[in-house]
Amino acid sequence: MSIRSTAIARSPLHQSRTWFGRARSALREFSERSPSRFAILIFAALVLIFTVLFSLPISSATGRATGLADSLFTAVSVICVTGLATVDMATHWSVFGHVVIFIGVQIGALGVLTLASILGLVISRRLGLRARLIAASDTNPLRMHHGPVAEGQAVRLGEIGSLLATVAISALVIEAALAILLLPRMLIDGIPFGEAVWFSFYYSAMAFTNTGFVPNAEGLTPFANDYFFLTILMIGVFLGSIGFPIIYTLSRSLKGWKLRRKHHKANRPPRWSVHVKLTLVTSALLIVFGAALYIILEFDNPKTFGSLGAGDTVFQSFFLSVMTRSGGFSTINIPDLNGSSLLVTDMLMFIGGGSASTAGGIKVTTLAVLFLAAFAEARGNQEMEAFSRRIPSDVLRLGVSVVLWGATTVAVASILILQISKAPLDFVLFDVISAFATSGLTTGLTASLPDPGVFIMAATMFFGRVGTVTLAAALAASQRQQLYKRPEERPIVG
Repeated sequence: MSIRSTAIARSPLHQSRTWFGRARSALREFSERSPSRFAILIFAALVLIFTVLFSLPISSATGRATGLADSLFTAVSVICVTGLATVDMATHWSVFGHVVIFIGVQIGALGVLTLASILGLVISRRLGLRARLIAASDTNPLRMHHGPVAEGQAVRLGEIGSLLATVAISALVIEAALAILLLPRMLIDGIPFGEAVWFSFYYSAMAFTNTGFVPNAEGLTPFANDYFFLTILMIGVFLGSIGFPIIYTLSRSLKGWKLRRKHHKANRPPRWSVHVKLTLVTSALLIVFGAALYIILEFDNPKTFGSLGAGDTVFQSFFLSVMTRSGGFSTINIPDLNGSSLLVTDMLMFIGGGSASTAGGIKVTTLAVLFLAAFAEARGNQEMEAFSRRIPSDVLRLGVSVVLWGATTVAVASILILQISKAPLDFVLFDVISAFATSGLTTGLTASLPDPGVFIMAATMFFGRVGTVTLAAALAASQRQQLYKRPEERPIVG
């Protein structure tokens, strides 16, 4: 082939005439027209692919094909990093099935829009403005709307390329570090070396991705009193739940501190955005308050913490408080909790973790903004403020939308599951919120549901992980500009 013919074959005009070029152009056009719909389409396609993989005979330990309901539910739970299951995850799947699970949670942990931006990068072979906007929307849903974003960002648009690198590197480094810490503990317990290596990486991945699956049939029972092992899991879950923008900010702050120390400059404290401060402060408060409530409500429950000493009760309460946020691991039987503790767990699961993290829920910053708005209203202030910064009203509107969409999803799913299963309300509400918030904790109800209930729970997990804001933006054809204002009138509220 001559040089001229090779150049023609590689030209954009020639590629657009091939089926691959036309498909790539169509995908690029679709992603530019509606990033949120493109992201949902990607997640739906991943669920379909993994449903097929889990239904294959090679994926099950028995060598028989897995039914549609169980395959679909497992695929959604894996891609949405939820941790709920309708089968015994440790014994039902073969080695191939467990490898598929391991790969699936890594993909799902990237996030809806971050994954879309990466695939857009593959399609377009460059990280252009649109791809940066798609990725930026995962760190801040306000960027999905037209117009300027009136707030200081945790990650600026020009830093999205670095953020995507941080997502991949942090996931790899953190999971590897967790696995290295867990491996000696496995070997001390007499687990063979090869199996110990697999268990260590499996547990580390399930902790950082906030999934909560376990590779061994006994679950956490052998490690229920191993506080070193449980502490490593707590660290992994916390790092995964605070969000990739926070990890990126912390890594930049650490690099800056090392650089200033190397050049003997004044050690000035890093300037963190309001988002970073709200996420860290609210997350810490929720962990402490959750643990305190579990201590108060469960210290005399003989089925949970009643037989433990004071120190053990405190540690187990903190462990449960961290896991309710989206971790999914548990050292106790959830149905043994008092009804009051189940309700506390419902609230913690519904809140979830940080934005653009592996955790689910309405996010801790949403809760913080709602409380800031309530405090501002109680004090008669017209503006919300936090850490000497003003928070604009459009952030509050988005927060209210997230809560309403989340509450509506939980309410509709709970009504349907109640009608199908006839189970107690507290158990149904617990598992539905766990599915929506991708927590993974369960009362055992999910595994006993008939196929219609399984499909409803799968849809709840999908809506929870895709995100209520992303879903709402995808359903809206476009944001129309209103060129007029109607007369103002105030309804009575409260």
